[in-house]
Amino acid sequence: MTDDRKTIAFVVYPGLTPLDLVGPLQVLSALEQMDPQYRTVVVGATKDAVGTDTPLRIAPSHTFDEVPSPFAVLVPGGNVPTLRAMADERLLEWLRRAAGSAELVTSVCTGSLVLGAAGLLEGRQATTHWMFRDLLTGLGATPVAHRWVEDGPVITAAGVSAGIDLALHLAERLAGRQVATNIQFAIEYDPEPPQGALDWANQPYGDLTPLREHTLREGLKENPELLAKLLAHA
Repeated sequence: MTDDRKTIAFVVYPGLTPLDLVGPLQVLSALEQMDPQYRTVVVGATKDAVGTDTPLRIAPSHTFDEVPSPFAVLVPGGNVPTLRAMADERLLEWLRRAAGSAELVTSVCTGSLVLGAAGLLEGRQATTHWMFRDLLTGLGATPVAHRWVEDGPVITAAGVSAGIDLALHLAERLAGRQVATNIQFAIEYDPEPPQGALDWANQPYGDLTPLREHTLREGLKENPELLAKLLAHA
């Protein structure tokens, strides 16, 4: 029997940051419950569990081959393993093929770097984690310092927790404001961090250039051409 529901595919690869994936997945799984025309799946090269950058392991529900033409795609980010994923041709080829028919191609945090490596950000505005944002230039994108950025069918979100905001935006876009508000209440998403809002004018870090360059070299040592391209814009 053919499943006519609109499939929202969350991508899994080794070493990703769980909240990049699980935050939006929680929101859009609730959308599936409220609007049965949508379904959420988690896709990977195989159905084997993969490690993350925490002790948690994640097992995809479907393989790439089982979900060739999703309605929407979401790529989570991470650190060094995400940079390695930028050279994973099996992942990149699936993203290119999926993006050819998908109505929405989205990412959280450095997941946008993977979209860029697949050639999906060329000529578009995009964002990512603040430490890597300017690297988007090397992938043909225009970096924008927003919580999320929508440019045509491509929507990219900033670091980690911004994925929840992105997912609530998608829920509103797909099913209306009331449904999105209901989901927000259901997950009790009303951030009031003990430290207050981030003061972007007074970040508590020094020069992160050496750390970022080390991260790039470690993640892309098997992909020297892309490494050189990104370092040229670092």
